[in-house]
Amino acid sequence: MRFEAITWERLTDALAERVLKTGPADGGSWTRVAVDGAPAAGTGALAAALADALRLRGRSVLAVGTAGFLRPASLRYEYGREDPDTYYDGWFDTGALRREVFGPLEPGGTGLVLPDLWDPAGDRATRSPRVALAPGGVLVLHGPLLLGHWFPFDLTVHLRLSPAALRRRTEAGERWTLPAFERYEAEEDPARAADVVVRADDPRHPAWHGPEG
Repeated sequence: MRFEAITWERLTDALAERVLKTGPADGGSWTRVAVDGAPAAGTGALAAALADALRLRGRSVLAVGTAGFLRPASLRYEYGREDPDTYYDGWFDTGALRREVFGPLEPGGTGLVLPDLWDPAGDRATRSPRVALAPGGVLVLHGPLLLGHWFPFDLTVHLRLSPAALRRRTEAGERWTLPAFERYEAEEDPARAADVVVRADDPRHPAWHGPEG
């Protein structure tokens, strides 16, 4: 895979233009974008920048993080607080994401998206109101382990870290999750599955491989 050096600003603009050209594959009214990657890769920052770039281009945008769709602690910690297999298979409520985020954006849907469901600090429902995403709008879902769930994304972006960079940039208290990302690489091969791959080992000097790269 050949990567081209790029700045974050140019990358964000290129992704925004790509989103505008992509459109919803199911003939619906909303485009759905994934920004996938380990927490250390900074998916939230890229998702926020992409959302801003799309708003400047006249699009309604809602950025949603999977951190707001964790399962209750009783399920996440059923096999201990540092079980990488549970992190991989059971931390994120994929059913709720399908129902509350993707469901309203299906053809003929209401466009009323739940931006978050569960507060991990208080271990209780957030009770956040639904947010109306106007027809023609864009959902940007960001977080780890997004590929392989058959979510109906129209464009997928993967922030790739080499194993060494992932270990170096992951906080010491979170390194127990590293085997989950090794499993993700082996089972889903996100760099091959994603439409756009961004190499982010050095956050000051990203490089990308994509449809226009």
